[in-house]
Parts: sequence; structure tokens; C-alpha cells
Amino acid sequence: MGDVMLKKKALRKIFVTTLTAFILLVVYLIPTLDTSKAITTNMEVEYITGLGTDHIYLLDKNNLLVKTNILLDNSSKQEQVSMLLDNLKESDNARFPTGLRAYIPENVKVLNIKLEDQTVSINFSKEFLEIKAELEERIIEGISYSILDLEGISSLRILVENKNLTAYPNSKKSIPALITKKFGINKKYDLNSRNHIDKVVVYYSEDIDNHTYYVPVTKYMNNEKEKIEVIVEELSSKYIYEDNLMSFIHNNLELLGYEEKDNMMVLDFNQYLFDKDDKILEEVLYTLSYSVFDSYDVNCILYKVNGKNVKEVGSSDLK
Repeated sequence: MGDVMLKKKALRKIFVTTLTAFILLVVYLIPTLDTSKAITTNMEVEYITGLGTDHIYLLDKNNLLVKTNILLDNSSKQEQVSMLLDNLKESDNARFPTGLRAYIPENVKVLNIKLEDQTVSINFSKEFLEIKAELEERIIEGISYSILDLEGISSLRILVENKNLTAYPNSKKSIPALITKKFGINKKYDLNSRNHIDKVVVYYSEDIDNHTYYVPVTKYMNNEKEKIEVIVEELSSKYIYEDNLMSFIHNNLELLGYEEKDNMMVLDFNQYLFDKDDKILEEVLYTLSYSVFDSYDVNCILYKVNGKNVKEVGSSDLK
């Protein structure tokens, strides 16, 4: 077994070295290569190229916004926002993972981008008002979440021809003057009363072309339970409302206790947090962690199993 592991490690080092040499050769031979638009989930490429991994939200075949990664250089925030918007434009030459697509019409122009404190203002051309009715909510949500995931940006203002966009172009439903993560994404309403309305963000897994992606769903419900209890219940349930979404969390997972303190969420679970090898599956860690970070104002999660510390995850660890 030891020899096999050593062989695997040696082969992996050879692969990484070869990949490094190839990328450096390509960059040297083609200096105009626009790496800022290369969407990837390969973290070794980030290490090799020195580009930073950020998030972008693209549409799947069911018109749900899916979180994936994009490599952005260390330009100014305005330039990074511009790169994100370029990648969100529909284009025949777009390079996206199979099964994912952009949604801003190609004829829409970005007139200017301004950054003041932690608020980004984007001024679109009048063609933005012609977006499809069935996609208008997803387009605004996708733009918002892609930009708000950038470090140091907490709110977004959308303008069209220098006028604040205060309502969706087609439905005329109102839009906040300043959009934050509270705006929600992939919204689902499960309400039977106007009382005790709460919202919680739950991240599910989705398999697209044999790759695992994460799909945030903002759920509005009549519920007096704590958000973390709702998250665990939703992810450990056998029933998920969308056929394409799934969870790797065991049905018997139980939340034994939780505590929020000093920007940290402490979660204590029973043994079903582990897989058969006494490890936490990456898909379990990501769906739980993304859900907590989007539902609570914390930047670190301490995972426990039966009172014993097993894993600490910071929000920056999930890039």
C-alpha cells in the first residue's frame, strides 16, 4: 500500500511539473492570452499562474444559478468587476464548463463602473431594459452575487443610462437601491402565512458533466427554527424539491449543538458527519459551510463530532 501511495504522489508531482511548464510556455509564446477570462476549478492552476480564484454564477439547463470559479488577476476592483461582467455576457466564443452558460445579452454595454467605499455602481446601456422576462430575476441575482463575492465589496447599485434601476424591466417588481447578499438568489417561497417569515440560504450539490457544483437557494418560509437547524434539516432530507439538486449528507445526521461567538460558528454533530472512512466528504463540508457563511455574519466554522474538534474552516478556505 505504501509503494502505491508513493507512486501516486510521484505521478502527481510529474503531472504538476509538466502542467507548469506547459502553462509557462503558452504564456511565453502567446503574450496576449487573456487569462482573466479563463473559467476553471483547478486550484493548481491558481497556484502556478499566481491568479486569484474568485466566484462567478452561471445558469444551468434548469435556469438555476450555479456557483463556479473564475481566475481574476490582481487588478483594481473596477477592472475585476469589468472582467466578471465580460464573462457573464452571452457569446459564441465563451469558454464555460459544459452545461453552464452566461445570460447578459451581448448587445448590452457597460457604460461605466464606479467604486465608492464598498459599494460598486454599474451603469448599463438602455439595452439592459430588454432582458427576457423569464430570466430577469436570475440575471440581476447572478450579476449581484458574482460581484458581491469579491472581497471588499458589500453592496451593488445598478443603473441604466445613469438612472437607478428600481424595478425589474418586465414584471416591475421593486429592486433595492442598494443590493446586498440579503437580496437572495434562486429564490423559493414556501409560505402559508404572513407571520414569522424567515429566509435561509441552503447550498445543494449538482452534478454537471461529471463535475460537482454548488447551487445556492434562498428559501422563504414560515419558520421559528434557528437557521442552522433549517440548513441541516434541508440537507439531510431524502426529499429535495429540484430533481437535479442533491445532498451528500447522511439522512441520520443530527445537530447536537451550536454556538455563535466572536465571528465563529461552532457546530457539534453526531458521528454521521463522517463517511465510512471517518472523514468529512468535501461535498458535505462545502454545502454546510457555504450555507452557514451566506446565512450568518461569521467568517469561521468549527466542526465538532460528539464534542470533539475535527475541522476548522474559514470563509477564505472555500475559494
